[in-house]
Amino acid sequence: MTKRILIALTSHDDLGGVERTGYYVPEAAHPWEIFRKAGYEVDVASVRGGQPPQDGFDAADETQVAFLAAIGERDTDRLADVDASRYDAVLYAGGHGTMWDFPDDPDVIRVGREVYERGGVVAAVCHGPSALVNLTLSDGSYLVAGKRVAAFTNEEERLRGVADVVPFLLADKLVERGAEHQPGANWQAQVVVDGRLATGQNPASAAPLAERVLDVLAERRD
Repeated sequence: MTKRILIALTSHDDLGGVERTGYYVPEAAHPWEIFRKAGYEVDVASVRGGQPPQDGFDAADETQVAFLAAIGERDTDRLADVDASRYDAVLYAGGHGTMWDFPDDPDVIRVGREVYERGGVVAAVCHGPSALVNLTLSDGSYLVAGKRVAAFTNEEERLRGVADVVPFLLADKLVERGAEHQPGANWQAQVVVDGRLATGQNPASAAPLAERVLDVLAERRD
């Protein structure tokens, strides 16, 4: 059976009228490379499809350049058109744009629920866990309830200068949903795995998160 992972991206490009935003390119590009090197087919989809807005691109990073070249060959699929049954895991990449369109998008929620309830892995990094704040399972419970998670911290949001701009503070909202937020040092890698839920705190966490996702998938196959 084909091993396949989905990377989900935001389509929102406005950081509260302060600046342009989108998905944070390295948070998608580095996991994309790690997953592919491990033998997985990797698809990329976004909330509205097409070419999603970018943030954080570093032209000196060959992995980011390769990733953009790969997805630039054709538009990303819309999450509404994604068949979640095809995927062993979904990774919600971050970027401030996610704070506006991930939480309430029905297909962001649907894909995560279907992957998880089929025994797959749900992963999210930095602001990507905004996909989890309203992600409920078929029994109505929040996926994050009772689980340990990492996500962009309140302090990092303040240091970034947009704590009063984002629609909510991500760490606080996850705690409201019943999660146990486990922050690490500012801007340092912090990855938390709780069963088949894997989360990372910030851009530095993207690559180590991808490695942990592979570990969880390997355990499932054993």
